[in-house]
This record gives sequence, C-alpha cells and structure tokens, in this order.
Amino acid sequence: MLNSNNIQPVLPRMLTLPARVLPGRLHSSILAKLLNRILKEYREEGELDFMCDKTIQICIDDAGIVYRLTYNNGRFAAGAASGSAGLVLHGSLYDYLLLASRQQDADALFFHRRLRTEGDTELGLYVKNFLDSLDLDASRYYAAIANTLTHSLPVYRMLFGRHTAG
Repeated sequence: MLNSNNIQPVLPRMLTLPARVLPGRLHSSILAKLLNRILKEYREEGELDFMCDKTIQICIDDAGIVYRLTYNNGRFAAGAASGSAGLVLHGSLYDYLLLASRQQDADALFFHRRLRTEGDTELGLYVKNFLDSLDLDASRYYAAIANTLTHSLPVYRMLFGRHTAG
C-alpha cells in the first residue's frame, strides 16, 4: 500500500533548469548506459528481447525531462527525438525514485495514478512484469544506487513535499 499517498513531492521548476538545458538525447544516452550496466545479465540472457525494435519514452513531468530509449542488438540506446514511442510513461521524479528504490511497487503507483502509461498496453505489461521480476539485490551497481535513494528520499519529501487531499 502506498504509505505516502497524501504527500506529493514536486521538484520546483527553478531547480530543473540545469537538467532542462541539456539536450534530451544526452539524458537518454546516460540512462541507456546506466541500464546496460545494471541489466547486463538480463540483456545477455535475452530477457529484454520483448523490447526489440521498440521505443519507450519516459517523461519526468515535474522535471521537464523526457528520455527516449530503444532496445536493439541486446543493448539500450538513446532513441530518436522524433517519431512515436511504443510506450510512454509519465510520472513525477519522486514517484520514479520510489519505484527505483523499491519503496513502492509499480502496481501501487499505477493504481493510485501516480505513474501513467500511454500506447502499447501489451508492451506496458511486459515492462511492468519485467520490473516486478528483477532481482536487483545481486547487482553491485543497484545496491549503491538503492542505498543512496533510500537515504535521500526522506530529505526529498521534507524539502519538496506538499500535502494533497487524501
């Protein structure tokens, strides 16, 4: 259950300026490299083949950042800035951080409409099921990221949280 349902931290627009000045392709390239490292075993085992020749767009709405990723030849890469994406994910930075730190699962975030999808429903289900099945505890890269996220999320909530009607 979503235990912080009444707090919706939103990154102030002013703080997003440095990230918004960088080209979207650079953002996408950095995320692709990170995913290639963290998900190396899964890529090598072909568990991401369901994404072949597909483009996924991840929108961090409050930060104004859009990532476009493709998956070809067993690797993530930055997707083209134009053209349609097979799947579009929308959410706030905070909600993506909750998902990445595993403090909330995708089902809860989607149920409470804090993460939203558009596009190919089947691809969306594959992505969600893949995320649910990940055993990231074995990844040394993920362990460092998760530890940092777990300790920084309360600070993020305190600085940028605002209460909403329950």
